[in-house]
Amino acid sequence: MSLIVVVDYGMGNLRSVAKALEHVAPQHEIQITGDPKRVDAASRVVFPGQGAMPDCMRHLAESGLTDALLRAAASRPLLGICVGEHMLLDESDESATDKATPGLGLIAGRVERFGEHFDADGFRLKVPHMGWNRVQQLGSHPLWDGIDDGSWFYFVHSFYAVPQRSSDAAAHTDYGTRFTCALARDNIFASQFHPEKSASRGLRLYENFVRWNP
Repeated sequence: MSLIVVVDYGMGNLRSVAKALEHVAPQHEIQITGDPKRVDAASRVVFPGQGAMPDCMRHLAESGLTDALLRAAASRPLLGICVGEHMLLDESDESATDKATPGLGLIAGRVERFGEHFDADGFRLKVPHMGWNRVQQLGSHPLWDGIDDGSWFYFVHSFYAVPQRSSDAAAHTDYGTRFTCALARDNIFASQFHPEKSASRGLRLYENFVRWNP
């Protein structure tokens, strides 16, 4: 029985993520942990995030988990979710000061805030973007296996990832503007949407992650 960990640094939707993993991977041990040694022992690592990115980066640094997370990102399948996706990039416009918030720098790019934007009928769209939207896949990544292109996933966010390399974008979504909603590079996959809140498509994505051998 291999170990899959959900990283607990105090800023994530941990329980629902763990429950989704338990549902799709009953043959694995699923553990929520803030122990770097358990992260090092895991075969796969899930990195959620919820709230403001400056707070998430601060909590991660204070937790002592940064190095263990970086070791995981260098060697094992890693799944980032929501702000966990943002934190993988170089920096974010979401900041308490006039300076960008530094990220982990695992994927080149930055995080930007939604500007004023409108739907096809000219109505101003609300920020945060909250609710179900179609996800258009870019390429045939193993985590899309069995998930129809254009499937609906659940979003809650005001900021979105802008990868420097187009090859790192795994999917996009339209919300008045087209934005990247999933990233993929080597053994890392990350989504802006919440798979654990996305019904059968989200469970299938978690199942694919458990089976993924990059």
